[in-house]
Amino acid sequence: MKRALLVIDVQNEYFSGALPVSHPPGSLENILKVMDAAHGAGVPTCVIQHHTPLPDAPVFAQGSPAWELHPEVAARPREALIEKQLPGSFTGTHLAEWLEEQGADTVVISGYMTQMCCDTTSRQAFHRGLNVEFLSDATGTLDLKNEAGAVTAKELHRAILVTQAMRFAKVISAAEWIAALEG
Repeated sequence: MKRALLVIDVQNEYFSGALPVSHPPGSLENILKVMDAAHGAGVPTCVIQHHTPLPDAPVFAQGSPAWELHPEVAARPREALIEKQLPGSFTGTHLAEWLEEQGADTVVISGYMTQMCCDTTSRQAFHRGLNVEFLSDATGTLDLKNEAGAVTAKELHRAILVTQAMRFAKVISAAEWIAALEG
C-alpha cells in the first residue's frame, strides 16, 4: 500500500471566517499530528486550497485572509499545493496526475468540511479505483441550517462517517492511522 495524505481546505475561513468548524473538538490538532507523522514516514502530502475566483465572494475569496491556509498547515512540509474551485479535489485539478507520479494507490482524507469537500473527494477517489482512508477526527464540520432543515455538526459528521464506511472508505482515527504507519 502506497499512501498519499490529502489535507483539504484547512484555511482561515474555518477558524476566523464565516464557517467556523466546531466538531469534532481537536480536529486541527489531529490534522497537524497526521501531517507530522506523514512527513516522518515519507508519506507524500498534498495540501488542497479552495478558492472562489470572484473578488467579492462571501467565502474563500482568492487572496483574502480567510482564503489563506491556516498558519500551522502553511508552515508544515508538503510535496504539493493544489488549488480547486469545486468540492471535489480531483475536479479541474492535477491531483490524479500527482497521485500517479507518487505511485499512490491509497489516499488519506483529512481536512474540512466532512460532508462537502472531504466526502466528495473520497467518493471521487473511490470511483477512480483508489483505496481511501478517511480520518474520523482529522476531518470536521459545523452546525448547518438552511431551507431543507437543520443538523448539528456532531450528527452530520457521524452520518458522513457511517456512509463513508459503508462503501467508500476505511474510517479510522488519526491515532489509529499514525499507529499503522509506525507499525
